[in-house]
Amino acid sequence: MEWRDQGTLLSVRKHGETSVIIEVFTAEHGRHAGVVRGGVSSKIAPILQPGSQLDLVWRARLEEHIGAFTVEPVKSRAAAIMGDRNALAGLNAITALLSFALPEREAHPRLYTRSIAMLDLLAETPAWPVGYLQWELALLEELGYGLDLTACAVTGGAEDLAYVSPKSGRAVSAEGAGEWVDRLLPLPEELLGVVTQDLAGIPDGLRTTGYFLTNGLAHALGDRPLPEARARLVDRLSRRQAS
Repeated sequence: MEWRDQGTLLSVRKHGETSVIIEVFTAEHGRHAGVVRGGVSSKIAPILQPGSQLDLVWRARLEEHIGAFTVEPVKSRAAAIMGDRNALAGLNAITALLSFALPEREAHPRLYTRSIAMLDLLAETPAWPVGYLQWELALLEELGYGLDLTACAVTGGAEDLAYVSPKSGRAVSAEGAGEWVDRLLPLPEELLGVVTQDLAGIPDGLRTTGYFLTNGLAHALGDRPLPEARARLVDRLSRRQAS
């Protein structure tokens, strides 16, 4: 068995004395693991950083085997954001959530394209947290837990949307919230893709997407806790807004 594809590196773990097992996200083969022989060497180890874009060839005797990768570097993303701890936290959250959420060896080409674009955005603009919120929405949508933020679930109108129903995942306007307002989740402008001047709504947006990641996606995966990398990102962005 053999295939060639390009993908982004999600994780690396030691395997024996000289090798590592890597997990990658590719357009055509989804989340896929394999052994990289000599992966701890000074030649290969610097290439194997989370978020790195790699050219990959996977070979195995049988399809169900873990197989082995040969890798060639295409792009190092961590190097481009090394001086920005928030962006590094974003990169780690993205790779950890993909590793956590995606079924193994199942292609998700739309999410792959969104994820590559999001990883590249980390180095391009300080407003990347807005893109990150949109990426979490895309992850939920891809895996069957999408939100409908286009119109109010109560009035049907598209104006003054301020909340999200934790039950239906639909938007609710300030007018439609009524006596249920204390039970609803916040819907800041940033969650709708608006880049505000101070990005003040990012923590509220992360609270809302986090609710559905925990109570929808993670619940379906056996109530596994979300990756610590996401919690660290939420903490960093919340502290930035509070300062």
